[in-house]
Amino acid sequence: MKMKKRIIPEGVPCLVILGVIFGYLGYKMGVPNMMKTIMATANDLLLNTCFFLMAVCVITGALGKILSEFGVVKLCEKILRPLMKPLFNLPGTASLGACLTFLSDNPAIITLAHDRKFARFFKKYQLISLTNFGTAFGMGLLVIVCMVTQKGVSPAAPFIGLFGAFCGCMVSTRIMQFLICRANPEYKTEWAVDPIEEGQAALMEDDDEGVKKPLFMRILDSVLDGGKAGVEIGLSIIPGVLVISTLVMILTFGAGSGGNFTGAAFEGVELLPKIAAKVSFIFEALFGFTDPHVVAFPITALGAVGAALGLVPGFLEKGWMDNNAIAVCTAIGMCWSGYLSTHTAMLDSLGFRSLTSKAILAHTIGGIAAGVVAHWTWVLVSIF
Repeated sequence: MKMKKRIIPEGVPCLVILGVIFGYLGYKMGVPNMMKTIMATANDLLLNTCFFLMAVCVITGALGKILSEFGVVKLCEKILRPLMKPLFNLPGTASLGACLTFLSDNPAIITLAHDRKFARFFKKYQLISLTNFGTAFGMGLLVIVCMVTQKGVSPAAPFIGLFGAFCGCMVSTRIMQFLICRANPEYKTEWAVDPIEEGQAALMEDDDEGVKKPLFMRILDSVLDGGKAGVEIGLSIIPGVLVISTLVMILTFGAGSGGNFTGAAFEGVELLPKIAAKVSFIFEALFGFTDPHVVAFPITALGAVGAALGLVPGFLEKGWMDNNAIAVCTAIGMCWSGYLSTHTAMLDSLGFRSLTSKAILAHTIGGIAAGVVAHWTWVLVSIF
């Protein structure tokens, strides 16, 4: 059988898209000003945002490791376990995944899913839905700490966002389970781990803890190991912040003083707010956004929540975000947490790549639900 030749070379669409984007920006801003703004914005984000987020990652990483080392994570898992079945239709052990992803990032849930001692409690459709369940809590501690530390933000707003993310997680996980069972009915009864192999896994449950280290060494090792993991997370979010946030900011912010482009940082063509203004009634009804610029946060969170967090200081400084927007963006940022860039890899590692589109659809709905719940919860709290 002869292979059909491509009519259009593979590189042509890429060149066309890049040509349209940079052609438009160069036409509006002038090519020299566009290049200067891109570099100046990326430089400012690196120095004033990325390093701040890295510091937050190091501190939260160290804290998370200490909580894990001294049994606080297991305690939380025991407290949350009774909620798993009625709320998420998952075994109680799934609460451990929520705790770990909250303290670290989305892929932590996949590490657990590959552990037979953990996976043997799940039906196949439940194990697959962990991609949605874990993602909704990914980098939760980082998001909340980053929001709380912003000047002028009510401490209640990020925690209302946490409640919204919790509700969005329920919606996303339940929808994903429904879609899986509809596409593959046999997954509803099949166990994730073969029953014959389950007996072998049970024999491995008793962990040999060996001789425990002295208390001081446990604390020191936890702080250093957690901080090191925080540095790795901080480094991993730099490309997203610099590339995605720079592009989003150029499409969100306007020209400099007097309406002129000077090549300074954070200048832009203000395209996203103009588009959002056309349908602002939708965002106002769902999320209570009072400024169309805020739409840039959830759009960025689709790819990387770390990059979305890089937008917050500038938005607050310009008065585009209020406490309601902080609550909503916390909910959406936590629930989505860059799922477009992680879901494919997560499902591929589980061996169910064909279900990626279903996972993305379910999580899109879940993120919107999280934002709606956070908005109306903030409205109710504000009344009282």
